[in-house]
Amino acid sequence: MSGVPFRIGQGIDVHRFGPGDHVVLCGVHIPHEQGIIAHSDGDVALHALADAMLGALALGDIGQHFPDQDERWRGADSRMLLRHVWSMVESRGWKVGNADLTILAEYPRISPWLEPMKQNLAQDLQISTEEVSVKATTTEHLGFVGRREGIAVWASVLLYR
Repeated sequence: MSGVPFRIGQGIDVHRFGPGDHVVLCGVHIPHEQGIIAHSDGDVALHALADAMLGALALGDIGQHFPDQDERWRGADSRMLLRHVWSMVESRGWKVGNADLTILAEYPRISPWLEPMKQNLAQDLQISTEEVSVKATTTEHLGFVGRREGIAVWASVLLYR
């Protein structure tokens, strides 16, 4: 294992809208006129963050650890998946220094839900809310996000020994 005391990871995830009445972001159920099409609960934010954590330690991606062909993960709570990834990180001697997520969505409005999202992430990663950043932006009506076809999230994480 590398002697470097820090590791940085990034993750990107995208999910399309489909039938439903809410979306789940960072474990928060947000009312919406559509749901997310996914094998699990479709929490695109937690999927991106889990990929960032796995990537920082070169452990693959969530698709390798929780394949969508495996019925055990159908409808799975993504907070449980994230906590499992966190336990993998911790068991290798690493801690989360900070996490930074950017949610790209035209709708639903994300800003009213940012604080509960940060609280969930801080709880699941066993860090302070001061070490968690969750932001939202639109794409100015450009691309699939702008056409309200889905949501995308970019996540970065710093791990330290």
